[in-house]
Amino acid sequence: MNQQLKAVLLTVLTLSCFVIALVELSGVSSTALFNKYGISRTGGNNSPAPNEAMARDKQVATMPKTTIYFYETKHSFGEIKEGDVVKYAYRFKNTGTNPLMIAKVDVTCGCTVPTFSKEPIQAGGEGEIMIQYNSAHHPGHQQKNALVHSNAQDEAISIGFEADVKDK
Repeated sequence: MNQQLKAVLLTVLTLSCFVIALVELSGVSSTALFNKYGISRTGGNNSPAPNEAMARDKQVATMPKTTIYFYETKHSFGEIKEGDVVKYAYRFKNTGTNPLMIAKVDVTCGCTVPTFSKEPIQAGGEGEIMIQYNSAHHPGHQQKNALVHSNAQDEAISIGFEADVKDK
């Protein structure tokens, strides 16, 4: 086989392996993409489909601004076993004068699944965003964040958690 062809094939193979490693390390896996776009493989979550998500983003963008207060933006699950699935509800209050609507909650890893109400929260009302974390294949100290998008003055607010995942 021609030396140049071997060099090109080896380069392509090396770059392919590098890209796969980056995707795995960054958490941008097929699971994360399924969660982001609300594609159900096993009954799914309550994430909207892509067209529904875009329509919701537009709707929220046209709503009058309000303010939001999270009672807690960081949570520690402490020590858990690898493979445990844990949940936490981040409670918030609409402290403004206009209805508050959550447009979406972005996560960077398929191991983290957010659920939230699609209905507007009236002024003075309260709501919650449930975050479910699957610790399978994630040993060690984990820190995950989710970005909450809404019609609040701060259009994107970070909430997150940490866990010390111990081997089975």
